[in-house]
Amino acid sequence: MHSIVSSSSESTPDTESKSDLLSPPQAPWPTFGQESHTTFKLALPLISGQLSQMLMGAADTVMIGAVGVISLGASTFANTLLAVPFVMGIGLLSSVSVRVSQAHGAHEPEEAQQAVRHGTWLAAGLGLLVVLAMGLLIPLLSWFRQPAEVVAQTPVYLLTCAVSLIPALISMVWKNHADAMNRPWPPFWIMLGSVLLNVLLNWLWIHGHWGFPALGLEGAGYATLAARCIGALVLFLWLTRSATTRAWTPPHWLARWQRSSFSSLLAIGIPACMHMLAEVTAFVTASLMVGSLGVAALAAHQVAITCIATAFMIPMGVAMATTVRVGEIVGAQQRERLHRVLTGSWLFAAAFMTCSMILFFVWGRELAMLFVQEAEVIRVATTLLLVASLFQLFDGLQVVSAAALRGVDDVKVPAWIAVLAYWVISLPMAWVLTFHWNLGAAGVWGALAIGLGIAAPMLMWRAWRLLEASARYDKTSPQPI
Repeated sequence: MHSIVSSSSESTPDTESKSDLLSPPQAPWPTFGQESHTTFKLALPLISGQLSQMLMGAADTVMIGAVGVISLGASTFANTLLAVPFVMGIGLLSSVSVRVSQAHGAHEPEEAQQAVRHGTWLAAGLGLLVVLAMGLLIPLLSWFRQPAEVVAQTPVYLLTCAVSLIPALISMVWKNHADAMNRPWPPFWIMLGSVLLNVLLNWLWIHGHWGFPALGLEGAGYATLAARCIGALVLFLWLTRSATTRAWTPPHWLARWQRSSFSSLLAIGIPACMHMLAEVTAFVTASLMVGSLGVAALAAHQVAITCIATAFMIPMGVAMATTVRVGEIVGAQQRERLHRVLTGSWLFAAAFMTCSMILFFVWGRELAMLFVQEAEVIRVATTLLLVASLFQLFDGLQVVSAAALRGVDDVKVPAWIAVLAYWVISLPMAWVLTFHWNLGAAGVWGALAIGLGIAAPMLMWRAWRLLEASARYDKTSPQPI
């Protein structure tokens, strides 16, 4: 077996001989330390990429916040509405990572090509549906019972950001494809470049520098759209021209669709989408509850959600690496290694989320002051970050466990666990704590913490048991990866 530290990222289809594919393992299974090193090596650029994308949202929050609390509230409202379809895309398109990593482990380039091609069409179709849905929703924004001045500023920004989801979702497919082949660094640099471009365009178009008009909130929307389109174009050029990815990338993107390829992606994507939707719609509903409490509470919620979402990108990156590693190991028929990969991923996630828990608990006020200066917003945001510190560890462990399960095609039961934890338990409790016990925004966040505390141990237990059963079941000869 090839050394796991060097991994498949150091070879290409052109250099792999048929005898290599058929030869038995030449060395013992990698140790726990070697498995953890490989996972971290893959996770590092994925974490960096996730953080770079969060920086786009954080930059928007800071730069829009400088315009005023009402503009910040409008961006929060719009991003809350777009969070649902965006997370649908993350869940649906995560199937590309699973199928490509399994194909890569089994040395089947054509399967990877089919997965990324059909995934691209899924992303484009979903993006167009989002634009249509947001356009139909604009006349109904007042139904969400947000402050009138917030609703008045929302439409143009909402529609522009909805259009920007089309290149964002397509880029997600191509990035997942590259990540699954252990080529994560070029997409990272491309996406980081798009974030820096977004910050520059924000500076030009929000505040009106270098002769551009000061467009305020609308300028932030145009900046996001332009940055995402340019990022998608550069990513496509790299993917189709790089010597290391060309053989695994479709030669004909407009070839006839295959129902079986769509079905294979949807079999993973739909339940994964349901799982992520259960969680994100709980947070979206929580945002709407908070929005009904006033502009200050909504702005504080945006500040706090930006902080915890940024911290969450670390375990999310580890989770993405876990899905790729588990899928590749399954494709190579080496499932006895799965527990070591899972345990290492848990340790990475737990270590960082412990740090974020301490950060939010001790320095929550200082973090809030980085975003806004209004005393009431800072006070509420500090309270919310204190509550958020209570669920950091649960949040990291549950996302890694769900990702490991996705790598072995187990997605339905995790989805129902999420529905139980967030919709059956967490949201009804949020309503009671907020409006009947008068705990305000802290009541909403406390209920979300309880939901995460329920979901995490259930997903961890299932991941451990199912990966153990998977290793016992797989008795076929392993393939080198």
